[in-house]
Amino acid sequence: MLESLLGFAAVLLLVLMRMPIAFAMAAVGMAGLAYETNFRAAISLVARLLIDTSQDYGLSVVPLFILMGLFVNKGGISRELYQVSNAFLGHFRGGLAMATIAACGGFAAICGSSLATAATMSKVVMPEMRKLGYSDELSSASIAAGGTLGILIPPSVILVIYGLLTETSIGKLFIAGIIPGALGIIFYLIAVQISVYRNPEAGPAGRRFSMGEKLQAVRGVWSVLLLFFLVIGGLYGALDFWPINLTFSPTEAAGMGAMGAFLIALFRGGLSIGSTLEVLKETAATTAQLFAVLIGAWIFSNFVNLAGLPEGLRQMIIDAELSPWLVMAVIILIYVALGCVFESLSMLLLTVPIFFPLVTGLGFDAVWFGIIVVVVTEISLITPPVGLNVFILKSVVGDITVGTIFRGVTPFWIMDIVRLLLLVLFPWLVLVLPSQM
Repeated sequence: MLESLLGFAAVLLLVLMRMPIAFAMAAVGMAGLAYETNFRAAISLVARLLIDTSQDYGLSVVPLFILMGLFVNKGGISRELYQVSNAFLGHFRGGLAMATIAACGGFAAICGSSLATAATMSKVVMPEMRKLGYSDELSSASIAAGGTLGILIPPSVILVIYGLLTETSIGKLFIAGIIPGALGIIFYLIAVQISVYRNPEAGPAGRRFSMGEKLQAVRGVWSVLLLFFLVIGGLYGALDFWPINLTFSPTEAAGMGAMGAFLIALFRGGLSIGSTLEVLKETAATTAQLFAVLIGAWIFSNFVNLAGLPEGLRQMIIDAELSPWLVMAVIILIYVALGCVFESLSMLLLTVPIFFPLVTGLGFDAVWFGIIVVVVTEISLITPPVGLNVFILKSVVGDITVGTIFRGVTPFWIMDIVRLLLLVLFPWLVLVLPSQM
């Protein structure tokens, strides 16, 4: 157990020294395996992991969902989502910020990436809010916070990776994210209202749209609804009716989604040969980065399990007669603290191999724990000093300070903590839909 703790500390030290987390976990894991067994056995195990990963059909779901999100981005769907949200919400005080949250939720449902959601929506909505006189704090905060929904609302790449790491049903993880994702949108809308209540000039009301204009805006998002229904409906058997049988596995759903997004982008005129090649290259680069981190995490996970850290922690808890809920509270606090210095995927891959066996050994549900981890990860995306969505927004917008964005997102991460408490205290909010599958 001591070797595992030293290994964990070594990974943290290497990451703080700017070594990429994939190499840090792989190097420490390799050294730890060699110490626990011998160098030849460690080399053999790592080689087997590399071969198995490259041949694992289940991992193909990752590049396919990434490809779907990139094609969606090229199709220009983000603007239509914002327009329909603005048509229904824009006439309220703070309405454009609320429309941004709703549009981010819709875009997240077919994109699956928080960073892509924040970067794309900032280009669409920031000029509109500035034109109407919105404060930079509220404008940037609504985009940064809304972008976090991309990792929870299905399909979500980070839920896929959690499912692969822990061998948990990806289908159950996806459907479990629907209610927490909807709660996230609701609480963010409340955060907008809190912001404009404190400063009414931060979010002036826009014009009221006629019913005809609202219907016209709704017709502009038919492709989004169709794509979401195709992917999620096929995954859960909603398309399984005579004479058609369209029940998909997660990989098949990702493939159908990628093809559907490609056809939508092509139909809308958003694709050329050059842009298609650009999408494919970006998909390959992103997938390679994710797989490198995933392989590093698996090497480190094998070392941690071999050294007996999860079992040692569980025995320590039993000997100390600690309540499982007290242990869960400590784990959540550790995630919140790590979120202040690590980006989301690195934090997930570094900690799940350690905490997952402990949590399931204490009787907690694997699907519920996965959603809790992702919600805490969402919080880390907008909290200082390493709120990744904040820095992405700063790089896209340019003429806005990081301090301004962090001040604006304060009500949003407070609402995130309230949501997290609800999901911890009432696990049925997460588990009610998976239990009906």
